[in-house]
Amino acid sequence: MNYEIEYTEQAQHDLEWLKRNDLVRVLSAIGEQLRFEPAIETRNRKRLRPNATADWELRVGVFRVLYDVDEVVRIVEIQRVGAKPNSRYVFRGGEQDL
Repeated sequence: MNYEIEYTEQAQHDLEWLKRNDLVRVLSAIGEQLRFEPAIETRNRKRLRPNATADWELRVGVFRVLYDVDEVVRIVEIQRVGAKPNSRYVFRGGEQDL
């Protein structure tokens, strides 16, 4: 059974900042990686240390999709989308800690 994917308003604004080809790549990865088993760790998915933003991270090249999973109603909620060129997250052009 598939999970429904929802985007927070903040994530929608994050996506608007991406270049067209990056946007297509990120959205494609979200559909492929998070639709079926979003709460299982893989090479590109990992559970994050406790933080105020999200429980999970999907790696798509230099981009990171931060998301939460509700197993009961089978929803993946995308919280933020940004880059992580080094060890810091960059959302909409500005660095930010989780």
